[in-house]
Amino acid sequence: MMRILYLLFELAMTLAQAQENFIRIDGSTNVNTFRCVNNHFNAEYGVYIFTEKKLPNIILKIKDFDCGNKMMTKDFQNILNAEKYPDMILQFISFTKMQNNYIAVVEVRMMNQSKRYSVTFEVENHRLIGRKTVKFSDFKITPPKKMGGMIVVKDNLDLTFSLATKI
Repeated sequence: MMRILYLLFELAMTLAQAQENFIRIDGSTNVNTFRCVNNHFNAEYGVYIFTEKKLPNIILKIKDFDCGNKMMTKDFQNILNAEKYPDMILQFISFTKMQNNYIAVVEVRMMNQSKRYSVTFEVENHRLIGRKTVKFSDFKITPPKKMGGMIVVKDNLDLTFSLATKI
């Protein structure tokens, strides 16, 4: 009986982890910080597979980003022109094992712009966690201003990847 309960628990944990993929964008203004998260995507087989012949291509819907505040979410989607460019595509170009982590080249495509970044990933609890600082200006986006220029969004954004995997 204990063995069955243990197996059910393991299965539930695996399924829960597979559904907790997210891409998070953290930014700041001269007044405050903001966080926008998209966790509405999943790997084809529940986890992402990274081999020489198969690297992920993740399509994110801009409208699936949630900034925790309706007005901020709408502003974020407007800045990324979600009506005209509904998708952000993250394509893994390469993925290399180093001593204690992995180095990936990830191409980010949105708003008819494309930029490649080198991202370091670490494995934590069957998840690949990667972090990279990007800029609005990388995609020819002028950081927005609000309230007649009294609130200015900074150009730097911290991008965090969290992907369920079997590595």
